[in-house]
Amino acid sequence: MLDFRPILLVTGVLLATLGCAMMVPALVDLADDNEDWRIFAASSLLTIMIGLSLWLSARGSQGAMGLRQAFVMTCVVWLVLAGFGALPLLWSGSVDSYTDAFFEAMSGLTTTGATVIVGLDHAPPGVLFWRAILQWLGGLGIIVMALSVLPLLKVGGMQLFKAEAFDAPEKILPRATQISGIMTLIFIGFTALCAVLYNIAGMEFSDAIMHAMTTVATGGFSTKDGSIGHFDSAAIDWIAVVFMCVGSLPFLLYIKLFQGEPKALLRDTQVHTFFLLLIGFILAIWLFQHNTGVHDGLEGLRYAAFNVVSVMTGTGYANADYNAWGPFAAGLFFVIMFIGGCAGSTSCGIKVFRFQVLWANLGQHLNRMVYPNGIFVPRFNGRPIDDGVTAAVQSFFFLYICSFAALAMALSLTGLDDLTALSGAATAISNVGPGLGEIIGPAGTFSPLNDTAKWILSFGMLLGRLELLTVMVLFVPRFWRG
Repeated sequence: MLDFRPILLVTGVLLATLGCAMMVPALVDLADDNEDWRIFAASSLLTIMIGLSLWLSARGSQGAMGLRQAFVMTCVVWLVLAGFGALPLLWSGSVDSYTDAFFEAMSGLTTTGATVIVGLDHAPPGVLFWRAILQWLGGLGIIVMALSVLPLLKVGGMQLFKAEAFDAPEKILPRATQISGIMTLIFIGFTALCAVLYNIAGMEFSDAIMHAMTTVATGGFSTKDGSIGHFDSAAIDWIAVVFMCVGSLPFLLYIKLFQGEPKALLRDTQVHTFFLLLIGFILAIWLFQHNTGVHDGLEGLRYAAFNVVSVMTGTGYANADYNAWGPFAAGLFFVIMFIGGCAGSTSCGIKVFRFQVLWANLGQHLNRMVYPNGIFVPRFNGRPIDDGVTAAVQSFFFLYICSFAALAMALSLTGLDDLTALSGAATAISNVGPGLGEIIGPAGTFSPLNDTAKWILSFGMLLGRLELLTVMVLFVPRFWRG
């Protein structure tokens, strides 16, 4: 029998934390003399009370956090937080239904950035702050999960990044607490620096704070319907590019950097591959723009760099409608939205390290074909890759493709056109945000979609953000039989 007490304990603490965070937009609305502060205050009290009730019901339990509990906890936490995070969005009237509110909250916590809200330019400040807070908390939560839970659960080859302290399931909670403290300080530092630079570049102070929160979290929620393109500033675009990249690098390397190991970031092959891919795609889009006359010179480089970084890191900002650039650009953006950033970052997608493992494994097989008696060992960052990691990565790729296809077919059955269904499935499972086409492209929103499609997309966001296997294992009967 699965012991749910450790799960309730963690869920209760995080739910109470979310409730406390709701007081921030309440205070913002109160300062702006907006009546919505009462809604956020009521949502906060309700969320805190339920969170504390869950915590009290499990407090004092001696049950250790095992592997099965860790799988269940990871899924339950994201669902419960999205469920309660949707309440102020619904009660404030920013959305028309709970479906829309849940979609928006799930998009925020998974740092996807897809939105159903139209008229952001005139939305209440509390709602805008709450969307930014959801993404900021979601980005921080993803980092902690990637460094503490996923390596232990051996999800999709993440055991490559298993810290020495995680040698027993019982150490998940205390170690996660330590990591979250360090990561929060780093996260706050990057967010503050980004906000200051945005403000200097011309953003209003409140816009600078909210955009900094969603940039570092590679989330993409904006305070404007036109996203970053609303500001029409080269300086703001380049600041966003830098901090989207900052959020997409392994945060464990930042810890080493601040501990006096600056070369750790420079030596990491995952970082090298990430930037090589970015440079290659940026040059391709830049040259394409030049040859087709879309943008020329440094302006073309700016638009190419911003949109490639935004899509590949899963941030989802837009400073132009790249759908209008032609089929080549749209096709390339469709491909790169699957790649993602580095493991242990706020970014999404398949992740660069899995492509490296797959490439190393392919090289090993090709060498064995040429030299049957030779001994070839695939390596990652100079270390041999265990067969278990290779199998996990290959399984992840297979499930990723199957999940994408299943989501696309399910969306198509709801009545969506092929382009919307395909790009919607891709952007959901890759947690990117905007898709392709007139409806959900960079210039559109997800508001016109039917409720069934929105629930499918919400599930796709959760599936992609929790690395597929963490969710899928819950549907295996043997898991519940222990």
